[in-house]
Amino acid sequence: MHGENPEESAISRDRPSPIALNSARPYMVGIGGCGMSALAQLITESGIAVRGCDSTPSPVTAALEHQGIAVGFDESAALLPEDADLVIASAAVKPEHPVLLEATRRGLTVLSYPEALGVCMQGRTGIAIAGTHGKSTTTAMLGCALTDAGIDPSAIVGATCAQLACGALGKNNTPVGYRVGPETIPTGEHAGKPGVLIAEACEFNRSFHHLRPVIASIASIEADHLDVYGTLDAVVEAFAAFARLIPSEQDGGKLIIAHDGAHRREVTGGLDCRVETIGFNPAADWVIGYDPHSGALTITEPSGERFGWTLGMPGEHNAFNSAIAFALARSVGADAKKLAESFGAFGGLDRRLQLLGVRDNVRVYDDYGRHPTEIDATLRALRHAEDPAKHGGRLICVFQPHQHSRTRFFLDEFATSFEHADVVIVPHIYFVRDSQAEMHKVSSADLVDRLRAKGVRAMHLYPFEAIIEQLENLCRPGDLLVVMGAGPVWKVGRGFLEAGISQ
Repeated sequence: MHGENPEESAISRDRPSPIALNSARPYMVGIGGCGMSALAQLITESGIAVRGCDSTPSPVTAALEHQGIAVGFDESAALLPEDADLVIASAAVKPEHPVLLEATRRGLTVLSYPEALGVCMQGRTGIAIAGTHGKSTTTAMLGCALTDAGIDPSAIVGATCAQLACGALGKNNTPVGYRVGPETIPTGEHAGKPGVLIAEACEFNRSFHHLRPVIASIASIEADHLDVYGTLDAVVEAFAAFARLIPSEQDGGKLIIAHDGAHRREVTGGLDCRVETIGFNPAADWVIGYDPHSGALTITEPSGERFGWTLGMPGEHNAFNSAIAFALARSVGADAKKLAESFGAFGGLDRRLQLLGVRDNVRVYDDYGRHPTEIDATLRALRHAEDPAKHGGRLICVFQPHQHSRTRFFLDEFATSFEHADVVIVPHIYFVRDSQAEMHKVSSADLVDRLRAKGVRAMHLYPFEAIIEQLENLCRPGDLLVVMGAGPVWKVGRGFLEAGISQ
């Protein structure tokens, strides 16, 4: 299997059934994480008492406590209640955590977050959204649209969205990363079938192999997480293994996969589920049309019917995300016209091409992009939508590379992806998961050198306070500033805006 570790890629089916989970007394370690907190509330609102712990208090843990979920904050094994019979652990929790060691000593079942999510999908109409890019945006779009269409789904998103709780057409609420719907679909062609549960299918560490979707999408497959996979072939095989989890067409299984850019022939070979393709290619089953200047989008269904809306989020990649969400929503019986109305009203989610504000006529965006393809798509979309040069401005980007291994593997690709930026500022690489040895193999200065070799004005600055000071001297009216990266670089954009208020 192209270098896969058989133990890592094995898809275990010896896990608790939904009935076992419903009768369990779960304890969640790392409960304050985005996915974990959403899962905690999903389980709680199904009538199961959840408890958990995290390293430090946060607004998320405060919200959990407000809802009656007990949260502890030390690292002691004594945190694990005597009556707990199931432990769910965040991927960020190390195996030597005292609670996990105590759970093992007691002989309790320990599930990872994706394993527990897979258990929750059993007995529901699970929709898993996979692909190298666009998972969070597509999941949020679909959650909002199905809410507006009356399908009332449960959804877990890897980012917060102000429209998720009530839909894009409803009254905006506090930004959340989850919503909980009923046990059965309330309306539409699929009324009475098991309720919809939407979740991102993350390929890191082959997490998505633990999910149990009925319907899934794959938007793109590119080389990424090479610290885990080693080769693109291994990445493709992991997606193929994920696709084989979908039930047969006779049992309602369906895969919607990009017509281009998703290695679909390798992924779909031998599948028993229904397979439909989607893309801008006229040969796709679902054909997308998009005007980047107006944001007008059309989608032609396999039946030949065409629907359209104007997308508020710029970029061809967001048009594609929206179209996939439409196709998935139609697959569970949602009304096409109501979906189109919802997608037209969708305002985005946090850290995905998010407009933070304006300071001294400098528009400031924040984006989570950390892969060369994502960077290119985001900068291209901003250049088309905002056209700062028309106002005498420039596109200035602050980018924090995420992981030394990813930076080293894609150094040339990163350098090419910034061709739409006029100025690039690079802080230190965000150190996560990599070894100390890997950390010494590449630096931000290496990326800056590659950028300069391609004619991009680039500089390495750290700490973030120094970058904010530099931006105050560098930015001028009409400029567009975008802060990008999966690490704490988001502080730069907010710090730049806050500094303007305090002056």
